[in-house]
Amino acid sequence: MNAPQNVTAVAHRGDPYRVRENTVASLRSALARGADAVEVDVRLTRDGVPVLLHDETLKRLWEHDRPLSSLSWEEVRRLTGGRVPALAEALAATDGHRVMLDLPGAPDVRAARRVVDTVRECGARDRVYYCAGAPAMLAVRAADPAAEIALTWTTQAPPRPVLLEAVRPRWLNYRFGLVSRPLADRVHAGGHLLSVWTPDTRRSMRRLLALGVDSITTNRIDTLCALRDAAAGGTRAG
Repeated sequence: MNAPQNVTAVAHRGDPYRVRENTVASLRSALARGADAVEVDVRLTRDGVPVLLHDETLKRLWEHDRPLSSLSWEEVRRLTGGRVPALAEALAATDGHRVMLDLPGAPDVRAARRVVDTVRECGARDRVYYCAGAPAMLAVRAADPAAEIALTWTTQAPPRPVLLEAVRPRWLNYRFGLVSRPLADRVHAGGHLLSVWTPDTRRSMRRLLALGVDSITTNRIDTLCALRDAAAGGTRAG
């Protein structure tokens, strides 16, 4: 079982309950509150620039009902006042910290390669890892045979061995409500680390810490860090 003090605290899209998600300010806020790593969503503009955005369009966050894939990087900057950062900007702002890149929308190998190339160009390969479902992670693996991968899995049935052999994930990444003691034991017995997303209540966080998960991604990073530290103190005292 993983000791509580070793659990990686990952900030989901930065510090979204205080600062708008997937912005440089949100990432900095999360790191200031104790995050070990930040998780961000990466999509490509029409002209192939990787930027931080979870949704397919700018509507929810930026009030422009325009698909990102139809916009150039310069158009995105103009429509959002420069507040949607390019991946390169986010990597510079988080220098020295771990970054989990979530690739929504099942990118193809070409799109995955553009993201991987940006990470390489920024000198961030040693601190970046990737998460998403099987199609996206197969694309990342094709783009970078050495990439660190967290394979997102959404059922209690285990991934098939042929998929694990192809993706070669270091982590299996589960929605937190699926995680039980048998599942945690199975993941660890298979030689993988167990990451979970996105518990935001203290009760859920305590349960996951007790199960020995290796990483927790949350919207409430300060709450998680406080609970983890308290649990680690209790472990040492025991």
